[in-house]
Amino acid sequence: MLQTKITELLGIKYPIQCGTMMRITTAQLVAPVANAGGLCCLPSAAFPTSEELKDEIKKTLDMTDQPFGVNVSLFPALTPRSPEQVLDDIIQSGVKIVETAGRSPAPYREQIQGAGLIHIHKVARVRDAIKADKLGADIVSIVGTECGGHPSMEGVTSLILIPKAAKEINAPLIAGGGFCDGGSVVAALALGAEGVNLGTRFLSTKECPVHDNVKKRITDSGEADTVLVMQSLQNPSRVLRTPWTEKILELENKGASLEELMPYVSGAVSTQGWDEGIMEEGMYAMGQIIGLINDVPTVAELIERIVKEALEAMDNVNRLVNT
Repeated sequence: MLQTKITELLGIKYPIQCGTMMRITTAQLVAPVANAGGLCCLPSAAFPTSEELKDEIKKTLDMTDQPFGVNVSLFPALTPRSPEQVLDDIIQSGVKIVETAGRSPAPYREQIQGAGLIHIHKVARVRDAIKADKLGADIVSIVGTECGGHPSMEGVTSLILIPKAAKEINAPLIAGGGFCDGGSVVAALALGAEGVNLGTRFLSTKECPVHDNVKKRITDSGEADTVLVMQSLQNPSRVLRTPWTEKILELENKGASLEELMPYVSGAVSTQGWDEGIMEEGMYAMGQIIGLINDVPTVAELIERIVKEALEAMDNVNRLVNT
């Protein structure tokens, strides 16, 4: 077994979270992860109305009796509704796990705590992890610069962030950025984390609702096939390296304004790629671990394999120590 403070607190079998991914971690992926013993969160920002979010929660509840969560973005631009309204929907739906990210959760802590929700707050810097811990977050999640999506401007790797954050906070820590298999899970636990967050690895699973061409692109890619864009906007994002993202970098190097960059960095541009596998346009958030992915298993197969590898890795370490 692989039990930690995270599994005890969340009521899940394994300390493995599938990272929240806009438009991707729908019921179709959340439920299989939950059924396989991991944690996954619905992205509330992908469901702009109360009815749509509640419908997706119900759909997920119909597919699993295991714990899952809902992610609430604290960036006001990402949803037409306030975080308070979204939290009300979550509370009314009976979901007990909420993940927040983007800004300080301070204004919403009373509402979250009053409803008895288990609160995960996701950050990319140690100082923000410390703030979340002091505010009373039950779990703090931190991502290093290797991660797909949004790391910090500081460019610090998981190898440094995890032990630093773990020593500075009391809440259990979930580590993201560079994790994809059993060996990396054990590394995270050895550094002080109580769980791991894997995003890119779950993109290449059978249940993941993206086109098969996307999954093939992942399995064909190497560890150098991602790039950080939008650093000029103080909002870095690690994405798949393509001619489109090279064009973004070219514009940034020339000092392009937000208005000039917006047609290239808008998330709407990548919709066709995710859905139809035509990836000539848009940005596709992926981490450096794409260089370690070479198959497309089911979610259950992936999680069981990771756990098996983790137990074997721990046995190998113990054998070395005993020797």
